[in-house]
Amino acid sequence: MTHDSSASPLIYGGDAQSPRAALPVLPPLALYIHIPWCVRKCPYCDFNSHTASPVLPEEEYVDALLADLDQDLHAVYGRELSSIFFGGGTPSLFSAEALGRLLKGVEQRIPFASDIEITLEANPGTFEQDKFVAYRKLGINRLSIGIQSFQEEKLKALGRIHNGDEAVRAAGMARQAGFDNFNLDLMHGLPDQSLEDALSDLRTAIALKPTHLSWYQLTLEPNTVFWNQPPTLPEDDTLWDIQEAGQALLAEHGYAQYEVSAYAQPGRPARHNLNYWSFGDFIGIGAGAHGKLSHPDGRIVRTWKTRLPKDYLNPAKSFKAGDKALTNDEMPFEFLMNALRLTEGVESRLYPERTGMTLESLAEGRREAEQSGLLQVEPSRLAATERGQLFLNDLLQTFLS
Repeated sequence: MTHDSSASPLIYGGDAQSPRAALPVLPPLALYIHIPWCVRKCPYCDFNSHTASPVLPEEEYVDALLADLDQDLHAVYGRELSSIFFGGGTPSLFSAEALGRLLKGVEQRIPFASDIEITLEANPGTFEQDKFVAYRKLGINRLSIGIQSFQEEKLKALGRIHNGDEAVRAAGMARQAGFDNFNLDLMHGLPDQSLEDALSDLRTAIALKPTHLSWYQLTLEPNTVFWNQPPTLPEDDTLWDIQEAGQALLAEHGYAQYEVSAYAQPGRPARHNLNYWSFGDFIGIGAGAHGKLSHPDGRIVRTWKTRLPKDYLNPAKSFKAGDKALTNDEMPFEFLMNALRLTEGVESRLYPERTGMTLESLAEGRREAEQSGLLQVEPSRLAATERGQLFLNDLLQTFLS
């Protein structure tokens, strides 16, 4: 592929860039790979996903992904990959052969950690289940299965193409294929959902014994069918009851909440997501993928790739749509908007280590947030209180310049 490799100029924020300390150690490095095609676009989905044609351009897309990665290799600085995440879209639409060639190409360019976590998002449909064994043989060692609900009427309302029986079978197929680590994606606050409906879904999921559950509320996002044609969603009181009862049920069965919508068995949090939430580095390749890369001189650069698959596959166009170096004024918010989603927050020392800025630069916002009861008064940690978790946007506002 002969894509234009010219990078757009770095965009700096409005403030003058005062010197930042060189980073003493570069953070862990992960790789996000975006596969943008789905069988059908769901009415609630605002991700960069597109309805697949009968024949996917697998070969061309893998070639493009590797060429895209080549253009980011200058920022790797000898690090190894701690995790890889195939997101979408529906990555499990791709054949094992295509994903195998891609993984081999990635490993030839960047060494894998000996305990690398490689996650693939998959739908529970029978077509995808048939590929689970082949995916496991490639070295993919974690699945994230998009269940959303086990109830037929809820699945229809969400525009999902699988049924409840397929959802149950998918977990069994994952385990039979050798996946001892898998996540189930489940939503609550669905159209006309009662408290018992929501708890029934959770009980069914828990009975399948996943190591990890992503359990989150349906929200209406702009540029979706649901935004333009809103379904009838549960009242706020019902949503609150679902949240409280669901969290209690998950805790009772050994699923510890470690992030706003993530619950895991002991020792099983998603390593890729933990890296993201703790301001680690990640290369993003694929149509519309985002990345964040730290440089030894203290620069921290966010990147984003060309969004439409046809443009991404066009050799005359650049893979990179833009990049932006974070300014000193932006750094507190950028770091904390993810770190404070973690129920235990992060160690305070991580802020200077990952940003090159001093803890003193947070002092004013920290005092205000502590006095408001949104941030824990704990010098060695940056962590939201229970109230702060509920009012995360208010908490983050205190760190905006």
